[in-house]
Amino acid sequence: MDALENLAPENLALESLVIARRLRVPLDVPADAAPGWGETAARQLDAALLSVGFTCSPALLARLAALPGETVVDLGVRVLAAVRGLVGDHVRHNAYFIDFPANVPDTVEFWAGLLREALLDPVTALDPVTALDPVTALDPAAARVRPSTLDLLSLPGYGRYRHTYAELLAAHAELVPLAGDRVTVLEPGGSLEFEARDLYFSLAGSQAPLAAEDLAALRALASFCAEQPEHVPVRENRAVVNEVRLAAGLPLLVDTVTDVLRLACGASGGDVTLAAPTRFRSFRRAERRALLAALDGLPPAKHGDVARHREQWKRLGERLHPHEFPRFPRAAQVFETARGTRRVPGFDSQVEAALSAGRTADAVRLLEHAPGALLRRLDHLLRTCSSPSDVLDAAAGAAGRASGRVLLSLREHLQNRITPAAGRVFVNRYGRAWTTPDGRAPLGGETLERLLALLDEEITRRLPDPGELVVDPGVLDVALPLSGKAVAPGLGMLPRGSLSRVDGELLRFFVHWRQAERRTDYDLSALMLDASYGDPEQVSWTNYSGDFAQYSGDLTDASDGASEFIDVRLAEATRPIIIPMVNIYSGEPFDEAAEAFFGFMTRDAEQEGRPFEPRTVRMKSDLRGSGRIALPLVFLRGDDGLWRVKWLHLYLKGHPRFNQVEGNRVTTSLLVRAIVERDHLRVRYLADLLRAKATAPAAAAATAAAAATATAAATGRTTYIGLEAPAELPPGSRVYTAATLHELIPA
Repeated sequence: MDALENLAPENLALESLVIARRLRVPLDVPADAAPGWGETAARQLDAALLSVGFTCSPALLARLAALPGETVVDLGVRVLAAVRGLVGDHVRHNAYFIDFPANVPDTVEFWAGLLREALLDPVTALDPVTALDPVTALDPAAARVRPSTLDLLSLPGYGRYRHTYAELLAAHAELVPLAGDRVTVLEPGGSLEFEARDLYFSLAGSQAPLAAEDLAALRALASFCAEQPEHVPVRENRAVVNEVRLAAGLPLLVDTVTDVLRLACGASGGDVTLAAPTRFRSFRRAERRALLAALDGLPPAKHGDVARHREQWKRLGERLHPHEFPRFPRAAQVFETARGTRRVPGFDSQVEAALSAGRTADAVRLLEHAPGALLRRLDHLLRTCSSPSDVLDAAAGAAGRASGRVLLSLREHLQNRITPAAGRVFVNRYGRAWTTPDGRAPLGGETLERLLALLDEEITRRLPDPGELVVDPGVLDVALPLSGKAVAPGLGMLPRGSLSRVDGELLRFFVHWRQAERRTDYDLSALMLDASYGDPEQVSWTNYSGDFAQYSGDLTDASDGASEFIDVRLAEATRPIIIPMVNIYSGEPFDEAAEAFFGFMTRDAEQEGRPFEPRTVRMKSDLRGSGRIALPLVFLRGDDGLWRVKWLHLYLKGHPRFNQVEGNRVTTSLLVRAIVERDHLRVRYLADLLRAKATAPAAAAATAAAAATATAAATGRTTYIGLEAPAELPPGSRVYTAATLHELIPA
């Protein structure tokens, strides 16, 4: 790129991606750039950013001031658009009741008023669809009120805005700025090529599976970056990187036959997770040769995995024509296995057969060749074996060969086996969750103690020497991102199980959606429970007000977008557990809507302002997933009287239509309780191991930058872990923030 304003259209999305994911503004200053009124333009950009809760760091202001003013203006437009989308301010958030949270009527009183209007209004006030009915059009009252039924959707004025967005703004005063408002700092970055490469290698090298949005970002970055990573630990990520390597004629990164199948799916525009079938495209001869050569390079012992996806292998064979390449005989054997003309027992089937027959020792001998699989089955093996010492010895041998993510996952599992749990919770890749009673026999205390010590020792060995370690106390209760599949990226997002403080006297949830093709009705609701997860109260479209909560009104059509809000006065809350949820009452699922996102704001009691104020938004992310009910997070009041939020990232299956908070209270309370009571492995655990390994004393977070700078010369390096990076860290510091915590997981 010659200049910032000459960014190619295909690179604009990458620039926005870097800004949203890293809070860094890519800057590529031409050597012949002539400074002009850049300082004035930079100050104007900073003022505009403050209106949505962002600001330029001093370093970014200085870099912008050295640019021509026109360049800063062009860049500022793009930066402002990126951060507004990140916080949810790119749409107009209207509210059903114009004075919300004030003057919200009683639910029954409101409905009675609508019914009164329906009986008295002329036929032109009918719903347009009903008005065309020649029978009901003769009698307006009959069109709206039928015997023993009341259809709220047909009442005039229900579910649609009664005022414009401009009228809403006129009815609300400007937000009163307070010191507690969120201010997110944007830092200067390098060139777009540098920043894109850094993000690309970070995502590709992640030890944890990525969310669907991150996989899409990885694909865009892979096609942009000329340099390709040589080690990609997660197989879905590897398939995306292999797409670029296949197109460029580079050697493929494969070590199982399933790696080739994932690549073929990705190259055909399909699902690299293999959860959904793919319609394979016609491959060029060079591509077919590369795919078959990769298969031929794998030993026949690995062909047992073919049976897992037999039908997809058959369809792929029809596209690759392996008979045209006789020099790849082992590749042809893969498709013979898929067709059933050649039988290769699968590894998992052999293990299952041994366990079903009670031959645990044989299963252990098989699993010793697959250390990750052995550790994942360790609990089951210990409960069914006749000699726990043999299983523990096998686990000790496997620990040194398994991935760091497997070790951390097992560590979290075992620490939850110390105290029996009321129930077990299972969450799939889409965030769909369910619970079941825990009927497992307990593991012995001595066995658990030995295993935990073994894992702690191995994980510590893999961690790097941090030099001087600086840790922000606010990050200690953040859960380690052992999987990111159900976590949609956004502002303030943390992994499932993370805990963080909630400051402010008013808590406001919001949801916004816009339908793509058909009428879509989402309902924002809140379920409030006592300390034992019972005695439920709720605020929703069927109950506008509670003792300490207020609903903004029900919207049933989102052709131009719709927003709903719930206000909670935390100081007056009579329930210590508050669970916001989004129910799909009718219409398009979350992943089919044109747009759908959820978030929350916090304010002080004296703050006024619009229903949606970007400076008070603490969290915002897209809604997606296969469920019809979203449970993003739960708010908990502790014994100290302080409120905290715990991230859930869960979806319930729900019903095809008419989901309501009243219909899923039991399921919701069971799931939330299972997540809240689970002892998640947090950053605190790795920070303690790093402190023990550090060659320099740990510094207090309150003086992070100063302490790091003071001792950097003596230690040679500094490692910082926090929610955000502080300013003025010494050059060469290793920084882990909320956006890059996955890099903290050892290989």
